[in-house]
Amino acid sequence: MTILDHKIDFAVVFSVTKANPNGDPLNGNRPRQNYDGHGEISDVAIKRKIRNRLQDMGESIFVQSNDRATDNFKSLRERAESNAALERILKSKNSSSDDFAAIACEQWIDVRSFGQVFAFKGSGNGSGVSVGVRGPVSIHIATSVNPIDITSMQITKSVNSEPGKEKGSDTMGMKHRVDFGLYVFYGSINTQLAEKTRFTSEDAEKIKQALVTLFENDASSARPDGSMEVHKVYWWEHNSKLGQYSSAKVHRSLQIKPIVENPKSFEDFSISLKELDGLKVEVIDGL
Repeated sequence: MTILDHKIDFAVVFSVTKANPNGDPLNGNRPRQNYDGHGEISDVAIKRKIRNRLQDMGESIFVQSNDRATDNFKSLRERAESNAALERILKSKNSSSDDFAAIACEQWIDVRSFGQVFAFKGSGNGSGVSVGVRGPVSIHIATSVNPIDITSMQITKSVNSEPGKEKGSDTMGMKHRVDFGLYVFYGSINTQLAEKTRFTSEDAEKIKQALVTLFENDASSARPDGSMEVHKVYWWEHNSKLGQYSSAKVHRSLQIKPIVENPKSFEDFSISLKELDGLKVEVIDGL
């Protein structure tokens, strides 16, 4: 496998229709917004979805959701100790953080992609490890093109949770949704960090595939099937390690503007792409 030897930038344009793409636990689980009213989705939430897609592809993932775990491990430490070489390092009195990081990067694609903080106490008389891995794949927060409208709905429960003679009073709750929003997020893949984590060109292709299928197999009560849709993935591959242009300039070359006063669909926006001399872009439609 070939270590990635050229910089990559990317952008993903997707829509949200009557769904809560990323609730804010500090605000009653309402969809996240910035102070200008634009919707936001955290980079952590996006990375979670990428990990899930990679897991669906059969890749080995270190940070797995408990409800999607493909093994019986209940903690990151147990998953790390399932690798015999890592277990030996944790039990060693003279453990090597660099060796631990190298083995973890080789074992799990999300570690060599996004990085990971390992802070484990030693087993027995072992000294343990405390090491941070910086990954080459960086993801920005997704932001809606326009300010979003949030609809809130009161919900009730009409069945008793516990047995009893009398019907319990209905439990009141709230559900929130974004009526419609077109979001975009950007990202980059850094070659210097790719060399350190042994991130390959094949890994980059898998990340690209995960971006195209970002919301497949991701349905929930807050995000019903079809309510979140990837429309376009833009993938710029530079011809050098540092790239011909800065990531900021590449990302600015994509411009998205509404063409109606109150956009309600993807077709209500115009997307233009400024050509950058010598830098080709691959435009991939969503599924």
